[in-house]
Amino acid sequence: MKKRKVAGIFLSLMLSAGMVAGCGGAKDTGSAGSGGQGASGDTIKIGANLELSGGTASYGQSAGQGIDLAVEEINKNGGINGKKLEVVKVDNKSEPAESTNAAIKLTSQEKVAAIIGPATSGAVLAEAQIATDNQTVVITPSGTNTQITVGEDGKVKDYMFRTCFIDPFQGTVAANFASKELKVSNAAIFADNASDYAKGLAAAFEKTFTGNGGKIVAKEAYVAKDTDFRATLTRIKAANPDFIFIPGYYEEVGLIIKQAREMGIQAPLMGGDGWDSPTLVELAGKDALNNAYTIAHYASDDPDPKIKDFVKAFEAKYSGKSPNGFNALGYDSVYFLADGLKRAGDLEPVKIKDALAQTKDLPLVSGKFTVDEQHNPIKAATILKYENGTQKFAAKINP
Repeated sequence: MKKRKVAGIFLSLMLSAGMVAGCGGAKDTGSAGSGGQGASGDTIKIGANLELSGGTASYGQSAGQGIDLAVEEINKNGGINGKKLEVVKVDNKSEPAESTNAAIKLTSQEKVAAIIGPATSGAVLAEAQIATDNQTVVITPSGTNTQITVGEDGKVKDYMFRTCFIDPFQGTVAANFASKELKVSNAAIFADNASDYAKGLAAAFEKTFTGNGGKIVAKEAYVAKDTDFRATLTRIKAANPDFIFIPGYYEEVGLIIKQAREMGIQAPLMGGDGWDSPTLVELAGKDALNNAYTIAHYASDDPDPKIKDFVKAFEAKYSGKSPNGFNALGYDSVYFLADGLKRAGDLEPVKIKDALAQTKDLPLVSGKFTVDEQHNPIKAATILKYENGTQKFAAKINP
């Protein structure tokens, strides 16, 4: 997901240019088979650049919990090619510039073999140049912006990968669900005007929904950090939509849902994975979320045996807490990396990124996972419905 306009890219370019000769990467990792960057004795060091504080801390903290569980399991089962995983976490404070600083620390000081995170697209984009210059693989659990793995020039970024699906896919899934499953004929869009994540989902939704024969009766925008949405919701209500698509992050979306229901708007509401936080329920209220849907990477009540095992292990580690989508994506990111490391055979950066790019039919919690030519996963999306504040499995949509 992309959080705000990317800042810090210029800083990252300047700093990385001066460091590339002395920072990690293939040039100073030793000969093939010697362990490479990230190897120290019997351990493999991996970085976690996460939003552990700040406005999107819920995402980073959740991903971090999933990472910790996966690492614990892998180490308990013998590690990777005889070596244990060691995680170095750095808090990017939900800020792109801090994400750049975290990437510098992880690549030049900690010399990690790979980086998992950040969770939000803006923060991922801010670290991309540093990681690429140092030939350090990045796997974002939940950064959905298309430019994370493919630049504006159309070229694939060799060292950038993701575990989640991308923005256009979410908007398309939402539109098809609205028109084909809920059978609605008109809809309103209420999106965060400052977020490329929200705008990307909104554009894909509108294109697919109108292509299905539907009509957009209202298009409105809000600004991040706003707290009173009643004036705009009044205009949306006057348009009398059958369905409202609200792509955005839980901080604002929770208040939007609460105020919409207070104003008597009873139409079905839907958003993307940016809704997936326990804080959404706290802000909106359980009753307000009834008749609301979200796109997710998995459902904790999905009957799949692999998901059941994950939920059981997570609840045992975290005192009965039910894992959300970001927990699952953090967990899956470690197993995605671990599978690549095993097939790479050692920690040479080129071998790691090539192994990850060749991933095919890897069974993960968020679905069977194949990496396409643009380093995006081919897998299903899950639709969740809120019932009294609890997410319930509603449908699974294949790509």
